[in-house]
Formats: sequence, structure tokens, C-alpha cells
Amino acid sequence: MVDLLRRGLRLFQALWRELAKFGVVGAGAFVIDSAVFLWLITGPMGESHVKAKAIAVAVATLFSWIGNRYWTFRHQRTRTRLRELAMFVLMNVIGLLIMSGCVAFSFYILGLRSELASFVSGSIIGMGLAMCFRFVAYKLWVFTGDDESDTIRAVAHAAPYTDEIPRITGSAH
Repeated sequence: MVDLLRRGLRLFQALWRELAKFGVVGAGAFVIDSAVFLWLITGPMGESHVKAKAIAVAVATLFSWIGNRYWTFRHQRTRTRLRELAMFVLMNVIGLLIMSGCVAFSFYILGLRSELASFVSGSIIGMGLAMCFRFVAYKLWVFTGDDESDTIRAVAHAAPYTDEIPRITGSAH
């Protein structure tokens, strides 16, 4: 158990700056998502909470793409922007399904049909679950870095190659 805690602490220490930036971008996306969602369900889409959530997520996703690409994971961007964008959209569609699924469960299964219930299920519970999923997904599958530049960096920092046989120093007894 202690070893697991130590490993978790080392992982947190390695990722804390990235997690903080991700959190700031996420907080901005949360405000955008929440504002758009509340405006839609109390106004033009009062009878369509699930669709309203999908629209709010789409607007917040655009903000999130810009923030994560150019700030949080800027050191891991790839030159293949189309692949990166496609993976970003795919991971956000999964996030959207997580959040919309929470709204649908609350609205249709539990019968909680108030704006507050939809907000809590989609923008608090659903977004929290989706946020955890997205951080891992962005790190592992979206902002993977450019393999070519990683190779160039590794070569630049590698010890020079030589044909010489290394000499062993010290005395032999």
C-alpha cells in the first residue's frame, strides 16, 4: 500500500503542472458549457435537455481544443494536426456521451425533470466523469507528440558514437 502511495505521489509530481493547466482550461470550458446549457434549457430548448447539453458541450469543446492544444499540451502537439483533431473530436464525443448519458439517466430513468437536476447530472457529475476520461485520453491518444521530433531530441542528447573499446581503469589484484 505504501509503495502504491509513493508511486501515485511520483506520478502527481511529474504531472502536476499539466494537471493544473488542464484544470484551468477545464474550468473555462465548465463555465462556457454551464452558461450555454442553462441558457438553452431555460429558454429556447426548455423541452430538450439532452440536445441542449450536446450543444453546450460542442461550444465548450471548441474552447477546450484551443486551450489544450496551445497551452496545456503545447509541448506534445503533433505535426499531423488532422489526426490530432480527429482524435480530439472522438474523445470529446465520448465525453459528450458520458455527460449526456448522465442527463438522460437523471431525466428519463430517475424522473428528475427540473433544470437543477439536469444541471447537476450533466454539468457536475457527468462533466467530472468526462474530465477524468479526457485527461487520460488526451495524454495517451490525442497529444502524443511528434515521433520525428522525439527521435531528433533523443539523438541530440545521446552520447557520441565511437568505435573505440572502452578502457577499464583501476587495478587488478
